[in-house]
Amino acid sequence: MISSIFLAMPVENIARSITFFEALGFRINPQFTNDESACVVISDNIFAMISNHEKYTSFSEKKLPSKDAAEVIFSLQCESTDEVKSIAEKAFAAGARRVNEPSDQGFMFSWGFEDLDGHLWDLFWMDPANFK
Repeated sequence: MISSIFLAMPVENIARSITFFEALGFRINPQFTNDESACVVISDNIFAMISNHEKYTSFSEKKLPSKDAAEVIFSLQCESTDEVKSIAEKAFAAGARRVNEPSDQGFMFSWGFEDLDGHLWDLFWMDPANFK
């Protein structure tokens, strides 16, 4: 059984990205952080390993994605609609771009943003018992 996930993400500036993710309420694990990379603790089992472009490209021969391409969307399930709103508003205040308006479908509430490096994030709360 898989016990956790580490998302590897390229960023232009480690310090700027650390400031951004801390503004969202995430913490940085100093044990896995240096001038080239940082470990963003999203939850007990979800981590974003942000690396500068030089370090990130050492993991693969593939080119970095451009900021206008969306390879993946990181979707994070929140505990409430208030948590979705809180994290999204913190992201916008820290410089993230709105990618949509809040969406309330009754059984699910979501709101997305693009971080400082063009990565897409979707925050959502869901009550599957009320899915119609």
